[in-house]
Amino acid sequence: MLDVRFVCENMDLVEERLKLRGKQIDLTEIKKLANERLELLYTYETNQQLLNKSQNEMANLDKKSEEFAKKRDELKEISEQSKKAKTRLAEVLESLDKLILYIPNLPQESVPVGASEEDNVIIKTWGVKPSFNFTPKNHWDLGDTDYMDFERGSKITGTKFTVMKSYAAKMERALINLMLDTHGEAGYTEIFPPFLVNRTSMTGTGQLPKFEEDAFKIEGTDYFLVPTAEVPVTNLFADEIIPESELPIKYAAYTACFRKEAGSAGRDTRGLIRQHQFNKVELVKITTPETSDLEHKKLLEDAERILQKLNLHYRVVELCGADLGFSASKCFDIEVWLPGQDNYREISSVSNFLDFQARRAKIRYKSESEKKNSLAHTINGSGLAVGRTVVAIFENYQQEDGSIIVPEVLRPYMGGLEIIPSIVK
Repeated sequence: MLDVRFVCENMDLVEERLKLRGKQIDLTEIKKLANERLELLYTYETNQQLLNKSQNEMANLDKKSEEFAKKRDELKEISEQSKKAKTRLAEVLESLDKLILYIPNLPQESVPVGASEEDNVIIKTWGVKPSFNFTPKNHWDLGDTDYMDFERGSKITGTKFTVMKSYAAKMERALINLMLDTHGEAGYTEIFPPFLVNRTSMTGTGQLPKFEEDAFKIEGTDYFLVPTAEVPVTNLFADEIIPESELPIKYAAYTACFRKEAGSAGRDTRGLIRQHQFNKVELVKITTPETSDLEHKKLLEDAERILQKLNLHYRVVELCGADLGFSASKCFDIEVWLPGQDNYREISSVSNFLDFQARRAKIRYKSESEKKNSLAHTINGSGLAVGRTVVAIFENYQQEDGSIIVPEVLRPYMGGLEIIPSIVK
């Protein structure tokens, strides 16, 4: 979350920066409470000064004198006013904290200005689009029933659930191992966290309270199915102080992910692109403010490396303010080319949150030079979304007969398999 004091003291700046997100965010109640906070602080501090002055004056008076009794009554009244101001101040700060939890992070000054995803800026492309002497098929035609059973997934659970079968299931598992091995070689420590997290953890990374409708909550508990490994992995250091010498911390974690996709009704109704349950390898970094920009760019390169190993054409776009996620201050999306859909689709979002999550989760580090505790910066990104990588391989490596060539780097993870047989009728 944002620093309450910073928001209260820089209201115009906060409003101006939030406008970059392309939405009008009502700060009326926050303004009102911020003004009341200043008035209460002034009252409390003034009363404290009067208390100190009266106590010093009383120390030199005869305790049986009329003047002493008068000062004592004044002291009592001032003390009561001071207590009332302190009590109300605590209430105002609590209300501000709750309201601030609904305010998104401020975009960095370098974030492109824009009104929608159409204004995102392409900053890089890699590889070459594959060419076909036939019309490429969508992955759901290449894998339907024998490899990707959408109908039975819907039968046993509901819409947007899929049963991965045979070579597609093997490919999911192979890709998870390839991703974890690659990121391990790059210095990431592998983590296998719980798939259930509590409300505090979801709040710490920004999923709650604003986006509770998107989360799968376990009835009768305060546990949630993880929407991404970002939640459990980032919160490993909640309420902790990390020695600066241990930073940056770099973790890679596989989890299944669960999302209701409450705001995406009618979008991507076919195929694997938008599912309620999907696999993902997540990269998480905890670092210092001085190195977070550099570590953000390095994490982007680490995520790109997977697509480069698989020789899949992609582009990197920098998100404009209106397309930023709630907690992100800056974000790059990696979009892989899908010839069956004749379009680029996001396969990873790589975000720098600055101290937004760290303030919520109380993740701090002890500075060696300044000998003090400071809020860390957090960074994460998919490395990669596994199901969408399967989609990309099926569509980019398809042959005219519907068979799929297995990328060379993936073959050792699939028992040497070179080609997935066609099931296209």
